[in-house]
Amino acid sequence: MDRERAAGFIAALHRAQEQLYRRSDDAAVRRLLSPNVVWHVPGASPIAGRYEGIEEVIAYMRHRRDLAGGSFRMHRRELLIGEGEQFAALTDGSAVIDGRLRKWSTIGLYRLRGGRLAECRLIPFDQAEFDSTWGYRSG
Repeated sequence: MDRERAAGFIAALHRAQEQLYRRSDDAAVRRLLSPNVVWHVPGASPIAGRYEGIEEVIAYMRHRRDLAGGSFRMHRRELLIGEGEQFAALTDGSAVIDGRLRKWSTIGLYRLRGGRLAECRLIPFDQAEFDSTWGYRSG
């Protein structure tokens, strides 16, 4: 993967997601997703799961937006370039959830196919905090 290509793709994906989070416009996100896209979110929170296909991935993004009351923001930090069509992006997130500013960090592992996103795997730096942020309440 070429660094410029990865940087351009992740910037476009984050801009497209911001349009969905701020204005409910999902057209730009749809253009970036492969029809058979798979998005993995680990953990026990209400947003955890495996989302397959464009409709499920968009529904996941809308659910995350709704839980954050439209306050969800991504702050890209670093790119790690892999072989072939893969790269990783270190990204911080922030949102006001239940009246409290929450912050977290993740690594997103991305695989492209034909210039579109085929797979994303989120890896939170602190899984327990990530789950708590998104509404998981243990026992």
